[in-house]
Amino acid sequence: MNEEQLLQEIESDPQKFAGVYEAFYKNIFGYAFRRTTNYDAAKDIAAETFLKAYAGIGKFQWRNISILHWLYRIATNEINKYFNRRKYLPESIHRIQEEYGVAITDYANAETERIMLEEELQRHRDFIKINELMKKLDTKYQEVLALRFYERKSIEEIAAILGKKTGTVKSLLSRGIERLKQDHGRIRP
Repeated sequence: MNEEQLLQEIESDPQKFAGVYEAFYKNIFGYAFRRTTNYDAAKDIAAETFLKAYAGIGKFQWRNISILHWLYRIATNEINKYFNRRKYLPESIHRIQEEYGVAITDYANAETERIMLEEELQRHRDFIKINELMKKLDTKYQEVLALRFYERKSIEEIAAILGKKTGTVKSLLSRGIERLKQDHGRIRP
């Protein structure tokens, strides 16, 4: 099913939002986890992202921009809120279930998933080092570097997600990489 058709179905049956959640939860959770390196924070950010998406799905206009890109944009805003305040107080994914009655699977509570992700992070010490260095960069560089190298998004996809021109994204990527190299030696994301 294409996304435009899914949006039309959600309009007539909000229960269909579970399809958006099922299709994109792992992408959004993984993005938040790689940006924060904190399982619980990533779980909260993903929950808040989907809650806001559900509440705002009626405002989302199909313009050949993927729902996933829209979700990345919401998640990016939530991640920025997380980094800008020490006490991040998100809504719960259960609010979608309880308040809106949409049946969705809570992947974040799967203990095996948590163990697998934490082991993967442990095996990738370089990732953690680079991530810590990235956190010292301005947010505008963090966003494009994370989407490009962690999420493997194209320049055009990053531009769509962040609402920036492709030339701006290229410039931010170049400058972000250069700042990592200048400040911390030869590091290749």
